[in-house]
Amino acid sequence: MPTSFRHRPALAAALAGAGALMAGAAARAQEAAAPAAGAVSAPVEAVQGAVQSAPDAAAAALASLPHDLSPWGMFVTASPVVQAVMVGLALASVVTWTIAIAKTVELSSARRKARAALAMLEESRSLSQAAERVGFSQGTAAALVRAVVAETHLSADAPSRDGLMDRAASRLERIESAAGRRMARGTGILATIGSTGPFIGLFGTVWGIMTSFIGISKAQTTNLAVVAPGIAEALLATAIGLVAAIPAVVVYNACSRAIGGHKAQLTDASAAVLRLLSRDIDRHALPRPHSNSRAAE
Repeated sequence: MPTSFRHRPALAAALAGAGALMAGAAARAQEAAAPAAGAVSAPVEAVQGAVQSAPDAAAAALASLPHDLSPWGMFVTASPVVQAVMVGLALASVVTWTIAIAKTVELSSARRKARAALAMLEESRSLSQAAERVGFSQGTAAALVRAVVAETHLSADAPSRDGLMDRAASRLERIESAAGRRMARGTGILATIGSTGPFIGLFGTVWGIMTSFIGISKAQTTNLAVVAPGIAEALLATAIGLVAAIPAVVVYNACSRAIGGHKAQLTDASAAVLRLLSRDIDRHALPRPHSNSRAAE
């Protein structure tokens, strides 16, 4: 038998064994690839689930936001500390406007009376005539006239008239100082409100923003729609502080100017009374103790 025909069955068996080995290797490769494909698909599914749940979380956060962002709504939803700051500043604003109205009425009346009294003193020719015109009327100018008349009565038995002008000027100076202090009552509160109001509002703002950041860390979101209401509530405290402080400063400056003008009127009235006293001294016509006694009381 030829050699090629003797080795043909052995060659077929070798080929069959090689095919079986290749088929086994392919099967093992498919089995190894299956877990890797599953491991890759798991993170993809997790990412898809997170993407799908993100709109739901944002919608839930938006649903929990306060819908009333008016000043009253923000006040109601603010923290207790910020609410206390807002209430205090609102009360300070009420005090400011109350003092402004009261001082406007008081200073207008005082300046009107001072102008009338100054005109009367300029028309008078003697201290006795001025005392008769003043009578028992109220006002600082009338008090100036009565104080000088009282001093002339107390100095009636003095051997010299040299010190009468000094004593009368001392009385008039004290009356002017008392009137200035009386007119300045309440303006110190305006100065305090004007200087501390912005800082009190800033304290409320800092506290509110701190509370907002704490809420942001708990919510684990930086969405502006979630953060904005808390910051707006905090900034409302600063706004109220400015609303309380700005009018207080304006009213304080206006009152200071008006009080300065009224003091100038009182200084003119004092000078007019001293001129009348000087004329009476030169004429030797000082009011006698028995005359105009009721005006001198």
